[in-house]
Amino acid sequence: MRSRNGLWRVAELPTTRAGVERAFSYFTAGVRLGTVAQMVPAVQLGAARAPHESGYLACWGAAALAAVAVSVVTLVRRRPPGTVVSVLDFGLACALLVLGPLVLAPWDRFGTWTAFQPGYALSVIITAGGVRGLAVWAASLLAVSLSYVVYLGGDVGSEMTSTAVGNVLTYVVYALVARMFFGYTRRIARDADASRARAAELARREEERRAQVMMHNGVAVMRLLTEQGDDVSRARLVGQAEFELRRMRSYLRGTDARGTDARGGDSRGGDAGGGDAYASDGDGPPAGLVPVVKRVCDRFADLNVVASLDLGTGLRIPAAQAEALERALGSLLLNVRVHARAHEVVVHLDGTREEGWTLTVHDDGVGFDPATVTAGIGLREVVVGELRRRGLAVGIVSAAGEGTTVTVRSRPEPGAGPPGPERPTVRAAFADVP
Repeated sequence: MRSRNGLWRVAELPTTRAGVERAFSYFTAGVRLGTVAQMVPAVQLGAARAPHESGYLACWGAAALAAVAVSVVTLVRRRPPGTVVSVLDFGLACALLVLGPLVLAPWDRFGTWTAFQPGYALSVIITAGGVRGLAVWAASLLAVSLSYVVYLGGDVGSEMTSTAVGNVLTYVVYALVARMFFGYTRRIARDADASRARAAELARREEERRAQVMMHNGVAVMRLLTEQGDDVSRARLVGQAEFELRRMRSYLRGTDARGTDARGGDSRGGDAGGGDAYASDGDGPPAGLVPVVKRVCDRFADLNVVASLDLGTGLRIPAAQAEALERALGSLLLNVRVHARAHEVVVHLDGTREEGWTLTVHDDGVGFDPATVTAGIGLREVVVGELRRRGLAVGIVSAAGEGTTVTVRSRPEPGAGPPGPERPTVRAAFADVP
């Protein structure tokens, strides 16, 4: 029942090229059948007054049959007539106009539907506006106009000259308007399809980026689990692996990864590192900044992390920023574990509600040469990309033999761009975990 009724719900047709062509088929059928409806009441009178009744009825029947046939075929094919059908349609319209003087009395050629030929020709012109070939359309319009001149013949009084000229101009104007209507509507549909395709591609890329962000840290931990040689090293990574496993499962299931209370503890009684306290889309109440940072630092206690967080006590940040910051800080410390060979990592937090806050992560590891190292997914997306998307400023500075410093600020100075050296050093800030 729904599909049957939906056939006529033009307003519910999709705004795609296929939907537009289907709407054109309704338009074409409506114009052609509407013309037949106007022809029917006058057929009896026209046949009675025609000099050749049988010839008049034959012409009328050919026009009505063609109109109905075109309408049915158009509705079945769900698109307006193609080039071949339109050429045949124009040919019939021209033939009916040329035969008009033979089957109509001179006084019946204007102002009445007993002379159906001009009206039928107009319906063909309007519905053929969707013909793809410009040359075919223009030649057919010219042929109809010349046939109409033949239709007028020499028996029409001079007082009807203005009406005849007006009818020819009507053909031309309606043909141009119909073609503009078909062409512009098709262009809108093409643009709509292109926009949808672009939106789908952007959504795919965004989902790919989200997958990289959500999976990156977990993949890094799993790599470490397979490479660490002794049981002590592996046991140290189990808690982090469980944490990242819950996060990845939540992402794959499309559900929230809530597992900690407002104080940062794991409400499910899992590892001391706690679960992901935030929804996968960043929804939720503000989170305490210190618990977020401390929770990550606790998971990397083996790195000799010195966390100086007292100056940030009481600060709260939106859930989306907290989720991004926790993931980014975890990715940074993973990179330190894999690449830096650092003896100590200092995490310092400072700030106020009024002035904003600054989080600095510095390791005394080997550092790197910014000219030779390119950022990978972890630094580019998990750290810089995600934090900047959440409205946080990120600066990364490193030098060979001097360690690496990462600075996250809650509020960049108004009107100020990133520091001069930030862009090149961000690109080469860390040798990323593959």
